[in-house]
Amino acid sequence: MVYLSLKFYVFVGLLLGVYYAIPTRFRWWALLAGSLGFYGRLSKESWWVMAVVLIISYVMGPVLEGMNSRGIKRGKKLAAAAAIGAAALPLLVVKNGNFLLHVLAKREPVDWIVPIGMSFYTLQIIAYVVDVSRGIIRAERNLGRYALFVCFFPQIIQGPIPRYGDLAGQLYEGHRFDEKEFVKGAWLVLWGFFLKLMIADRAGTAVNTIFEGWEAYQGVYVLVGGGLYGLELYTDFLSCVCLAKGTALLFGIRLADNFHHPYMARSVKEFWGRWHLSLSSWLKDYVYIPLGGNRRGRFRKYGNILVTFFVSGVWHGAGYKYIFWGMLHGIYQIAGDLTRDLRNRIYGSLGMEADNRARVWVERVFTWFLVTAAWVIFRAGGLRQGLFMVYNMVTVYNPWILFDDSLLSLGLSWKEWVVLGCSVLVLIKAESLQEKICIRDELLRQPLIIRWGAALAAVAMIMIFGSYGYGFNASDFIYGRF
Repeated sequence: MVYLSLKFYVFVGLLLGVYYAIPTRFRWWALLAGSLGFYGRLSKESWWVMAVVLIISYVMGPVLEGMNSRGIKRGKKLAAAAAIGAAALPLLVVKNGNFLLHVLAKREPVDWIVPIGMSFYTLQIIAYVVDVSRGIIRAERNLGRYALFVCFFPQIIQGPIPRYGDLAGQLYEGHRFDEKEFVKGAWLVLWGFFLKLMIADRAGTAVNTIFEGWEAYQGVYVLVGGGLYGLELYTDFLSCVCLAKGTALLFGIRLADNFHHPYMARSVKEFWGRWHLSLSSWLKDYVYIPLGGNRRGRFRKYGNILVTFFVSGVWHGAGYKYIFWGMLHGIYQIAGDLTRDLRNRIYGSLGMEADNRARVWVERVFTWFLVTAAWVIFRAGGLRQGLFMVYNMVTVYNPWILFDDSLLSLGLSWKEWVVLGCSVLVLIKAESLQEKICIRDELLRQPLIIRWGAALAAVAMIMIFGSYGYGFNASDFIYGRF
C-alpha cells in the first residue's frame, strides 16, 4: 500500500467516511486506528521497532517534564540523553552498522530489519524529547494521542518531519467537513501525481542510464545526468510531500511545507533555506544551535556548520560519499561566507547591484552548478566514482551532444523528451505563479465547469502522457530509501 496505489486511496476513502461519520470528539480515534493499521500493514516484520522507541519516549516525556519543573538540571540532561540515544540507536545501527562493520572490522554485511519511515519518525521523536526537556511543550500523557502524533499515516513514510507543537492539536481536535479544504487537498494529490509520473520517473530513466553506465558518459553527459537527478529528486520528494499534505488536508489537517522553490536560490546557504525545510530546521534547532551556532566566533561557527552537515550526510545514508556530500555543502557555505565581500565588490565594479536581474541569474546558475556537482557524488555508486564523474564533467568538452541525437541514447525517445520538457515548463510556470498567488485558491474562485474541466484535463494528461503511458512502472519514492 503506497501513495500511488489504488489500495491506498480506497483505504483513505473508507477512513474519510468513518472520520466524518462519527462525533467530532472521537475522530482522532479513527485517525489512530487508521494510522496503526496502515503502518502495521506496511511493516509486518519491523513495526515493533517503532513501538519500542515510541513507548520509551512516551514514558520519558513526563519524567523530563517533572525534572524540569523541579529544577533538576544534571539529571534531566542525562535522562534526555538516554531517551535520545534510545530513539537514535536503531537508526544508527540499521543505517550505518554495515558501513562501520566493514571499516572497523572488515566484516560481512548484516541483513538488518529496516523499519519503514525510521529516518523520519526518529527525528520527530528526538525533537519531541528535546522540546519537552527544554520546557517548550508539555509532555503528552495520553499514549494513544502520542502514538497518533508519531505514526500519523500521511507523513509517517517520508515526512515532512513535524513538530509536536505544530501538529498535535490538529490531530486531536477533530475537524468538520470543509468542502474548500477538501478540494484543495484533492488538487494537491493530483499535483503530486503530475510531479511523480510526468517528471520524476521520466527523468529517472535518463539518470539511471548515465549513472549505471558512467564509464561511457563524460563531460556534458555528466552535467545532464546531475541536473536531471536534481530535478528527479526534487520532483519525486515534492510529489510525496504533496500527496502527504493533500491526503492530510482531506481530513482538515495542515502539514508544513517542505520546499520553497530551492532551485531559485542564489547561494548554497539559501538553497538549504528552501530545500527539505523540515530537515533543515531540525538540523538548525537540534544540532547547529546547541553546538553554539554563530555565537562563539567565526572559527567556531564554521566548525558547527561542518558538524551539522556531517550529521546531514550520515542521516542520508552510510558510506564515504554521503559524508563527503554533507561536508561539501558545509564547505560551500563557509566559502560563500568568506568570499561575500569580495563578490560584492566584483559585482559592484560591474554595475550589478544586489537586485540586478543579470546578477540574480548569474548567482542562481552558479548555485545550481555547485549543487548539481554535489548531486553527482550523492547519486554515484561510490565516492571514487562520483569524484571521477565530476572531474570528467569539468575537463571533457563535448557540448555538441545537446544538439545532435546523443541524448536519445539515454533511454528516452524524442517524444518523451518533449513531454518531459513541457512538464518542466509547467512546473516552472506554476512555481512562478505560486510566488504571487495561491493557485488552488484561484481555482476555487472559478466557475464549477472550469474547475471540473481543469481537473479532468489534468487527470487525462497524466493518464496519457505520464510514465504509465510509456510502459514504465512508477518507481518507489527516492527519499523512502534514506
